[in-house]
Amino acid sequence: MAEQVNNPHLAIGDEEIFDAHLGGKLSVELKSPLDTQRALSIAYTPGVAQVSRAIAADATLVKRYTWASRLVAVVSDGSAVLGLGDIGPAASLPVMEGKSALFKTFGGLDSIPIVLDTKDPDEIVETLIRLRPTFGAVNLEDISAPRCFEIERRVIEALDCPVMHDDQHGTAIVVLAALLGAAKALNRGMTRLRVVISGAGAAGVACANILLASGIRDVVVLDSKGIVHDGRTDLNSVKAELAARTNPGGLTGGLTEALAGADVFLGVSAGVVPEDLIATMAPESIVFALSNPDPEIHPDVARRTAAVVATGRSDFPNQINNVLAFPGVFRGALDAGARRITERMKVAAAEAIHAVVGDDLARDHIVPSPLDPRVGPAVAAAVAAAVDEDSE
Repeated sequence: MAEQVNNPHLAIGDEEIFDAHLGGKLSVELKSPLDTQRALSIAYTPGVAQVSRAIAADATLVKRYTWASRLVAVVSDGSAVLGLGDIGPAASLPVMEGKSALFKTFGGLDSIPIVLDTKDPDEIVETLIRLRPTFGAVNLEDISAPRCFEIERRVIEALDCPVMHDDQHGTAIVVLAALLGAAKALNRGMTRLRVVISGAGAAGVACANILLASGIRDVVVLDSKGIVHDGRTDLNSVKAELAARTNPGGLTGGLTEALAGADVFLGVSAGVVPEDLIATMAPESIVFALSNPDPEIHPDVARRTAAVVATGRSDFPNQINNVLAFPGVFRGALDAGARRITERMKVAAAEAIHAVVGDDLARDHIVPSPLDPRVGPAVAAAVAAAVDEDSE
C-alpha cells in the first residue's frame, strides 16, 4: 500500500522507502585513493606514525591533521524519537543516520550517529566525556524530557566544544524565524504579541526561552494539566522555573483561558485544538501547529480564522523545519572555533533564516524552503559573527 509522504501528489510506497535504507544511508569516503603502494605507505604505516608522533608532541595539531574538530556526534538514547516515542536505540539509528545526511548536505559537515543503550544521565554524560577526542561537537537528539535538560546542561559543562539538543534549540530557532516573518507579513510589532505555547517539554521550554530572549513579554505555556503558573504545586523544577518567567497576566485554567484574545498559538504537544478555540484568538492571529505527522489543527481549518498558519510538514505552506537551523548553527560554531552555542548565536541564526526570505515574504511564505541553498551558508555566517561578538 502506498502512503503520501511530503508531497500530496507523490505516492511513495513501502518498497521504495525500505530500498533506500538498505545497508543504511551513510558511508565513509576517502579524500585520496589508496591505489598505489606509495599512497598506502603515506596514509597508513609507516607514514601515519609521523603524524601521530607530531600530535603526541603537540595536541593542538589534531585539529589540522584529523577530522575530529569538524566532526559532529549525533547522539540519542532513542527515548523520544520523532512522533514514535520511546522506541529504543536500535530503532532510532535510521533517524540519526538521516540527521547525519542532513548535516553533510546542508552544512558540509561530517557526522557520526551514536545511539546509546542507556537512559541514565550519568552514563550518557560519562560516555560522551570518554569519546571527546573523537569529535568536535555534539548534537543531542530525541532524548525525552525532562532528562534532556539535565543531560544537555551537564554535557555542556563537561565538554569544551559546541553542544546543542536540537529538539529544543533547533525548533526554537526556526520558530523565532517564522514568527519574525509572520509579524512582518502582518505589519505587526513582534514584541507586543501575546504568545500561547501548548507543550512544556523540550521544544516548548526552548521556544519560550528564545521568544523571551527576543523581547516578547507575554508568553503563556501549557502542559497536559493546563497553564503553567507559579500557583501550581505539581511542577517539576524546569516548569517551576519557567512559571516564574512567563504568564505575566497570572492566567489559570486551560487552553480555553489561554487562547482567548491571544495573538499566537504555538503547538508542540501532539494535542488537538478545536477550531472554535482558534476563533477566540485576536484578529489577524498566527497559528503554528507543529506536531507531526498530525498538526494540532488542520491548516485548512485554521486558515478560516487565522491570518498566518504554519506546520512542520512539507506538504503545506510555511514548513517550520529544524533543518533550516542546525546545519548552519554547527557549521558557524565550528568555523569560528566556538566552545559554546549561546543564546546570541541562536537568535542570530533565526534572524539569518528570516533574512533569506527577503522580498519573497508573504503570509504563505514566512520562512525559506529547507532546500534553499542560501540558508545554510547564511546561518553559518551569522552564527560565526555572533561568536565573535560573544568573545568581545
